[in-house]
Amino acid sequence: MATVTITGSLLGTQLQTLLQADDIVPGATPSYQLCKTIYAYHPLGAKIAEKPVQIAQSQKRDVTIQKGPEDRLREAYEQEWDRAGVDRHIFNVMRLARAYGVSTLALLCEGERSDLPITLDTLWKASISFNVFDPLNTAGSLVLNQNPNAIDFQKIPGGVSVAGQAYHRSRVVVMMNEDPLYIEYTSSAFGYVGRSVYQRALYPLKSFIQSLVTDDMVTRKAGLIVAMIKSAGSIIDNVMVKVGIKKRDLLKDAQTDNVLQVGPDDKIETLNMENLAAAYGQARKNVLENIASAVPMPALLLNNETFAEGFGEGSEDAKAVAQFVDEMRKQMQPLYVFFDMIVQRRAWNPEFYEIIQRDFPDYAGVPFNSAFYEWSNSFAAVWPSLLKEPPSEEVKVDDVRLRAIVALLEVLLPIADPENKALIVKWAVDNFNSLKMLFDANLQLDYEALAAWTPQQPAQGDGEDAGDAEPKPPAFRQDAIAARLGDFGASVAALAVKRNRRPAREAQIGRN
Repeated sequence: MATVTITGSLLGTQLQTLLQADDIVPGATPSYQLCKTIYAYHPLGAKIAEKPVQIAQSQKRDVTIQKGPEDRLREAYEQEWDRAGVDRHIFNVMRLARAYGVSTLALLCEGERSDLPITLDTLWKASISFNVFDPLNTAGSLVLNQNPNAIDFQKIPGGVSVAGQAYHRSRVVVMMNEDPLYIEYTSSAFGYVGRSVYQRALYPLKSFIQSLVTDDMVTRKAGLIVAMIKSAGSIIDNVMVKVGIKKRDLLKDAQTDNVLQVGPDDKIETLNMENLAAAYGQARKNVLENIASAVPMPALLLNNETFAEGFGEGSEDAKAVAQFVDEMRKQMQPLYVFFDMIVQRRAWNPEFYEIIQRDFPDYAGVPFNSAFYEWSNSFAAVWPSLLKEPPSEEVKVDDVRLRAIVALLEVLLPIADPENKALIVKWAVDNFNSLKMLFDANLQLDYEALAAWTPQQPAQGDGEDAGDAEPKPPAFRQDAIAARLGDFGASVAALAVKRNRRPAREAQIGRN
């Protein structure tokens, strides 16, 4: 069998096998071992499987807990998230799913049977571990039912089995790359499940290996010097042979700042590869684009090219990558939901709740489960946009939001009853606290006291509008609201007072 070498060393047994596999033709299906070979040895194998996941995880989710001491809850949650190495586990599951077509994440608790449901109440004090299984580990348990009339037709089974050990469905998350097709067996995943990202790109991946051999040949030949020296004649004695050898040695040793003398009929050139550059460069570019189209992923990520700059190209390139990453994050969502449940249980545990009760007296008489589910139900984690606006633009957006909040308060507060006023102000404060670009500290109010408070009515005959005969809506006292709401409430109240007095003032001006 012929061998492919690079500067005298083997290209690599696995890649050499891939290059010489004549049965790899367009449409060929990669096996489990071939997918492993591509991932482990192919220059683009790991990038195709890992790069999209790395970009998707390059930003942290924005975690908010509307009900409860948000800062303390978020801090405990993020500490447990990092302590458990969740991001790495999710990364491993996704890269294996992309490489083989399916992978499985499993939660193991020391001292508990894996075929029983998770005991959530004691999860916080259990010794746990997360295992990531590839298709060979779960072979036979993730085949999927192909009976169209079955209730579990092409659906993930209730659980998985690894080396004869069953795992309950509450302990596992099965991730597939793409959805299964009817009676379309995936040899790399040992079942009728998703398919490897290498499946459609198998043939151009083989072509890319050939381009590496060409690169090596060009690199070795690029420094070749071609010396066209006139022959001494038909009779060559030892003296002429030695003269020719001396000429070649002088040529070999010549360098910058040297002077080399040659005969008038001698000619020295480098190897001409001008015709190779255009054809080979275009062929390599086409191979990379074919791989990117077959994976599929933006070619920019595969080629490590920078975003184009100029008339719109840069923004469009960035949008294409952002859309691709958003889709990747949607695929990863089941894993994040699974880990959110576990991390919340371990971070917001009874011991943590005792500290919260000491620091926040409002929780003194609240049962742990009630507080936990209140926090969990108000938990939200949102991915930030991959396309980041400059801080100046973000401040402008928050400023527009703040103006909208103030405008709504100006309209609704003068006509609302006390209970609805408290709800309106609560809504405004929640949105006000989300404007992190404008304010760092959160605003906190006593909404029950606000709902129970009745504004003072002005005495008959008091004020600049005492002579008005027409009835006026109840006026707000700016100082009273300021005592309850602070400067923000005082500003809102001032707007409301100004709005309520405007008709009376206009009537007074008309009479004058």
